[in-house]
Formats: sequence, C-alpha cells, structure tokens
Amino acid sequence: MILTTVNFLSENLGLRSQMNVILPQRTVADARSGQPVRYKVLYLLHGLSDDHTAWQRWTSIECYVEGLDLIVVMPAVARSFYTDMSCGAKYWTFVSEELPLVVRDLFPVSEKREDTFVAGLSMGGYGAFKLALSHPHRFAAAASFSGALDVRSMLSNPDPVWQTEMRHIFGDLERVAGGPRDLFTLAVAGAKAGIRPRLFQYCGKADMLYADNIRFRDFIKPFGYDFHWEEDGGDHTWPYWDAMVQKALGWFFKK
Repeated sequence: MILTTVNFLSENLGLRSQMNVILPQRTVADARSGQPVRYKVLYLLHGLSDDHTAWQRWTSIECYVEGLDLIVVMPAVARSFYTDMSCGAKYWTFVSEELPLVVRDLFPVSEKREDTFVAGLSMGGYGAFKLALSHPHRFAAAASFSGALDVRSMLSNPDPVWQTEMRHIFGDLERVAGGPRDLFTLAVAGAKAGIRPRLFQYCGKADMLYADNIRFRDFIKPFGYDFHWEEDGGDHTWPYWDAMVQKALGWFFKK
C-alpha cells in the first residue's frame, strides 16, 4: 500500500487543506503493462476533535484495506459538521463537490456509484450519512460509527459555549430540523425518490449518542433501505471504531 499526504489549495475554503490517502501499490509488471486501472474509493471522515490523521493514528485502516483495490481518502474538515458554516468556510461544498474533483484529478478512482463509499465516526458519521443521503446517485453505501445522527437533539444542548459554536456552524438553529442538514428529512426524501444507498450503523450502549442512534435506526426501518445495525457495550472511543470499521468494510464488499 502507498500512503501519501496531499497539501492542496481549496478554492471553496479559501485556504490550503490536507488529506491523507491510502492507495494500492501496483507491481512492477502491472506498471509496465500500461493497462489503465480505476479503483474503488472510500471517503473516511473524522470526528469533531480530530483531523485527517486520526484514522491512521488510532486504527489499522491501512492493513484492513489491503487487497481490496480501494483508495481511502481522509480529508480535514475542522469542526465544521460537514456544513457550509454560517460564520466560517463552506465545508459542505468542499467535501461534497470540490474534494471528489480533486481526488479524481490526482488518483485513478472509479466514478461509478457502485465503486464509491463513505464512512465516518461521530461528527464524521453524520457527514457520511449526509453525503450518502444527499447524493444517493453517487454513493453505493455509507457507514456511521457512533454518529451524531440527530442534529435536532444535538442542537438542544443548553450549554452556552456549545450553543454559540452551533450557531456559528448552522446559523438559525430553529431552521435545521426538516431541512437539508437533517438526516431524518434526507432519509424520507431518498426513499420517496427510490434511490437508497446501503447503510451500516453502529453505536455502543455506553455511548453518549446511543439514544440518538436508536432514534434514527427505528425511524429509518420502514423506508426500505438495505440497512445493517450493530451494537455492543461500547462507549465513544477508538477501540470500538477500530473493530467496527473492519466489520463495515466486510459488509461494504460482501460477495
């Protein structure tokens, strides 16, 4: 496998950004053959307090994707909640539109829906489901690990510091529910449109977001998604996400 860090100028963010990328290493014979190759791609998203290095620092993701003919893209999105921020940069436009263009320009990734996947933890779980449900024609499947899936519940936290940060991100908090940043609304819209990505959802019973995850799980069941649920006694920590990303990869690429 090849591991590289890409530093590039994001036009949407108006700053230099970074992403870590894992990609298969071809043999010398493969390279000499001159045969074109297009790999599957997984966008692997970090959580609120992390960055583009987190998945490699705290899991063995590079080992887990060995032999899958898969490129793994891990972008940096700060504390943006994968949103065009009210007082900040356009991280949703960056991750949903600009980043795939940059990745396709630099790496031999397939543009086919059946070859495109997204996963993430906590804030990144929200981002993963938001991407897949907003653009179901582009993503075959998505995985959320301990995801912040119910923004309505999340935004109700009365802590004044949290409330200030959320207003900087989302703007008028009263207008989030029922809109394009509400996963419940996106799930209904996708079902009505008849385009449903496969969804893998995990949360541990000791996790602070367990109730929110149960709420989303129960809500989405009647809408006909190919849906897989995992739970255990885990909390909001890396050992559980390390185990679950392995399960999600197996589920994504099951025969």
